[in-house]
Amino acid sequence: MANDEVLCRLDELASGEARRFEVGRHQLCVVRIGDEVYVIGDRCSHADYSLSEGEIYADEREIECWKHGSTFSLETGEPQSLPATQSVPTYRVHIDDGNVVVAL
Repeated sequence: MANDEVLCRLDELASGEARRFEVGRHQLCVVRIGDEVYVIGDRCSHADYSLSEGEIYADEREIECWKHGSTFSLETGEPQSLPATQSVPTYRVHIDDGNVVVAL
């Protein structure tokens, strides 16, 4: 059963930027694009680098790993370009009274 965790206030996240959060054993990459918030695993499936340090492509809803250039869908976690071939986990997220809440 999922545990809901408050990560931060929505207004603490700048649109078009990623932030890294650690909750227990989970390393999370949180991205805000406009009013939408996405939460994916923070580790690139290709070479274990932090995705939250990468560039956001807002129109495509993707994040790029800064080390080798693989991009991942913020919606599905699927790799969109090589060298990565494995997905990263995605997490359900919602806004509750101005708080960003993720289901782990």
